[in-house]
Amino acid sequence: MGFEVPIVLPISKPRKGSSGETGLWRVERPIINESKCIKCWLCWLYCPEEVISEGENGFPVIDLSYCKGCGVCADVCPAKAIEMVREYG
Repeated sequence: MGFEVPIVLPISKPRKGSSGETGLWRVERPIINESKCIKCWLCWLYCPEEVISEGENGFPVIDLSYCKGCGVCADVCPAKAIEMVREYG
């Protein structure tokens, strides 16, 4: 009599900008400092909007059209290569 592991299927898969395009309400936006980036990709892994992809030079690139400015990417970055800056002013 063995232990059976139930199969768990995801209800939905996150997709880029699942909440739509960013409006004028975003207060801060992330800026990546490539000289500090170690390409660990934790920012991509934790981004709730799935807006981080690989750029031509192999560094992460953030699609600001869909980024909500939550700051999760900056919080999880071990190299502190992502800075949240004020959107306006």
